[in-house]
Amino acid sequence: MNRTLARRSALTALSAVAATALLAAGSAEAGAAAPTKAPRFLAPKELPPYPHSPWYADKVRSGLPEGGTACALRGLPRKGVSHRSFWTELDTNAQQVTFTTKNSKAARDLAAKLRKSVRGCVARFLDQYPGSEADWKDFGTIKVEEGAHVYGVHVAPPESEHNVRLYGIGRDGRTVTVVEWGQMGTLDRIPLKAFKKTTRTAVNKLYR
Repeated sequence: MNRTLARRSALTALSAVAATALLAAGSAEAGAAAPTKAPRFLAPKELPPYPHSPWYADKVRSGLPEGGTACALRGLPRKGVSHRSFWTELDTNAQQVTFTTKNSKAARDLAAKLRKSVRGCVARFLDQYPGSEADWKDFGTIKVEEGAHVYGVHVAPPESEHNVRLYGIGRDGRTVTVVEWGQMGTLDRIPLKAFKKTTRTAVNKLYR
């Protein structure tokens, strides 16, 4: 199996386990009011440097990214949501999704559900795809605004390539942002320090 097909296979499988992860989250957020000021998004240069290609970015778009994301963003509300996709010329990609909720409590609850979903991603994956390899790590908190947390998830379906994803989940007031970075590989070869800096930047610049 070539690298592109292997990567698609792994990510498709990983996305499938998240399909029902957060179906209850929508009820708390459905009435979210439009923000008085739109949150700002990361620029390509603020992502972890990639040695083989520059980063490219789509424009900021309303709603969730097509297909959600691998561990955290299926079944979530579509109001008050926007996203931006990033990619390189090879196998590394990223995206940022931002939710503006009706109040700080709703944002706090949503952030907690997102963190819980990522923590449970590997268990769901192994349950759905027996014989796979998968593991995850909690890389701790970041002191920024109302806080952020970073996780790493690694999966390898049978007869497919290893894929790793990093998640940074942070909050500023009633706004929650999720930064997701991914490429082929395992958790021992990730730009953790740079990704934590990216997550801090993402939360810091939401309304600056």
